[in-house]
Amino acid sequence: MSIAGAERSPGEHSEVTSVIRHKVKDGEQPGYEKWLRVIVPVAAAFPGHRGVNVIRPTAGGGEYTIVLHFDTIDSLRAWLDSDERRTLIDEVLPILVGEDSVEIKTGLEFWFTPPSRQQGARPYKQFLATLSVIYPLTLLIPFLLAPVFDRISGLGFLYVRQLLIDAAIVALITYVIMPRYVRLIARWLYR
Repeated sequence: MSIAGAERSPGEHSEVTSVIRHKVKDGEQPGYEKWLRVIVPVAAAFPGHRGVNVIRPTAGGGEYTIVLHFDTIDSLRAWLDSDERRTLIDEVLPILVGEDSVEIKTGLEFWFTPPSRQQGARPYKQFLATLSVIYPLTLLIPFLLAPVFDRISGLGFLYVRQLLIDAAIVALITYVIMPRYVRLIARWLYR
């Protein structure tokens, strides 16, 4: 197993993401999918787990990318170093080409991790992709939440309202939109 980006000190960042890549041998995808159905719930049971995205290979490809979200680097390392994970990795290694590759990312950088070892997205493309998601959300979310703010007293205060709008936007970007959107625009983004 190779771990990249793990040199940061524990607790340095409040949220952390691990990008794990596995190249599956031809014909072994059904076995790998079965293995995923076992390991994902085990990881989810660990303290600090905040979700997982599995990016499956394109047609004819064999590389899976698993994006794990944890609350702190300490929680992530507890999972990565656990006996449970080590046992499950040992089970899947025979159907992998190469090793278990783990990268630790913080902040926005995990959205723009290329699907393979190719060059990452250029900064101007990251800017345009992020802006194209944030701008419509900053118009849409306040509009959609306005009826809620009008009906529930206490939510009409400017700072409370803004906190809820910002939380909704960040949650949508982090867990719903960006993982799918980056996959959708990957050809342009990494070209």
